[in-house]
Amino acid sequence: MVFADLLEQVGSTGRFQLVHVTLLSVPILMMASHNLLQNFVAAVPPHHCTTHTNLSDSVLGPAETLLLSVPIDGQGKLERCRRYVQPQWDLLGKNSSEDLEKNEIEMEGCVDGWTYNKTDMSSTIITEWDLVCDLRSLKQMGQTIYMGGVLVGALVFGGLSDKFGRRILLLISHLMMAVSGTCTAFASSYPLFCLFRFFTGMALSGIILNSFSLIVEWIPTRIRTVVGTATGYCYTTGQLMLAGVAYNIRDWRWLTLAVSLPFYVFFLYSWWFLESARWLVLTKKPEEAVQNLKTVARVNGRQAEGDKINLEMLQESMKKELSCSQVAHSALDLVRTRTMRTITVCLSAVWFSTSFSYYGLSMDLQKFGVNIYLIQVIFGAVDIPAKIIITVAMSMIGRRLSQCVSLVLSGITILANGLVPYEMQTLRTSLAVLGKGCLAASFSCCYLYSGELYPTVIRQNGMGWVSTMARLGAMVAPLVLLLSDAVTWLPGVIYGAAPILSGIFAYFLPETLSMPLPDTIQDAEDRGFKLRKSKEPPKKEEVVLNDQTSMPLKECA
Repeated sequence: MVFADLLEQVGSTGRFQLVHVTLLSVPILMMASHNLLQNFVAAVPPHHCTTHTNLSDSVLGPAETLLLSVPIDGQGKLERCRRYVQPQWDLLGKNSSEDLEKNEIEMEGCVDGWTYNKTDMSSTIITEWDLVCDLRSLKQMGQTIYMGGVLVGALVFGGLSDKFGRRILLLISHLMMAVSGTCTAFASSYPLFCLFRFFTGMALSGIILNSFSLIVEWIPTRIRTVVGTATGYCYTTGQLMLAGVAYNIRDWRWLTLAVSLPFYVFFLYSWWFLESARWLVLTKKPEEAVQNLKTVARVNGRQAEGDKINLEMLQESMKKELSCSQVAHSALDLVRTRTMRTITVCLSAVWFSTSFSYYGLSMDLQKFGVNIYLIQVIFGAVDIPAKIIITVAMSMIGRRLSQCVSLVLSGITILANGLVPYEMQTLRTSLAVLGKGCLAASFSCCYLYSGELYPTVIRQNGMGWVSTMARLGAMVAPLVLLLSDAVTWLPGVIYGAAPILSGIFAYFLPETLSMPLPDTIQDAEDRGFKLRKSKEPPKKEEVVLNDQTSMPLKECA
């Protein structure tokens, strides 16, 4: 008997799993709201320098006042960062463009501030703290700092949850998200805004990592694909919800508060969750594991079967895992063996490039020239067919090929986008949406795939590491846009080449379709080199682990 048999005995797809997965998935609806919040709270409205104060009492209309104060750029629009030093009265009734060509008129910066068109958003952090012109790079800094928090959170919560448990770290993450999000909404300065967004990013990593582990460690192998995809659809739905919430709440403070308050509710009901029985066994807490299994049996209406479970049965079913738990595990185990090195290196490339290209496309929706709320809906809606297709593909052709194809297709689409003239906005937007859909499919696949590749004893370390690589990709993505100042087409080439290259890396990963969830590193080794080992004679080297138990040396590697 193995742990999977015990889970079947108490009910592996019963009422407990249904409620458990549902309650863990609901907060994921709000993940997109924080990840993509920058598109709305940092939207840059049309703006220009405030007109000269000595014109405020004149009888001139708004159009004439602007003509006297603000020059016109080469595209016939008001310049955003300059105005005339003195009102140009001689421009009244003349062609200002011709006049500018004939005479050099002295200019100055927006010394009296800026005037913003607040038709779409009544207030953003851009209008609040004038993050335009010389300060425009601070807009991207806010998102980079947020992603830095997500990165730090992946490192911190990944390791801590392996040590202290998934449930307690999930509770802390929900509370941290609620409090930091609320503080962000009431930030009195831009540095404070960035600080609280950093903590929000940390909390988001804790929620994602621990929710995923609690989900996958309480469900059987046969429904992991379906459940993993269903939780992915929660994120997709969250993107659509964000567009609706942002459309109805045009003030950035109220919008931030609206997407943060639900986490207080999530924190309260998270006390109901049961700690992973797998983790409890592997951390020498078998009594709690037995109690949790009996609780699951009672909720699923199988109390009689649950009462039969005792410490002896649990220890027998996880004999190998209990013996191997005597070995201390750390992040170094991610690269200690050949199979684990292959998995870690390849997954690092997959997560980095997927996140890198995904946020390169998704975090500057204004560049498409389409209504920002509409493009958010389109970008969210494309995930629906993308994830249906990837779900079918993962079940039919396996995880490995599905991961490869989704990455390569996204790269090809992004590269093709660079060949389309800028004036053909509809075609460019369509290709971007298609590429984003492929990247969403890649995300859906790699979340499930990574959880299946890493064994239980280091799963959180592994998920924390690959999540870190994803956040590095998200942090680097905005910086690549700066290259467009030197070479216009270079960012698009980099965004397209990265997923194609990582698609090649993904080809070298082991397949996990219909495979049991590995509990130890040796389980992962056996699966990773199954074909090679079938051709080699078995090794006889053994080591005594204690007075009662002996097993092959590599059994606990």
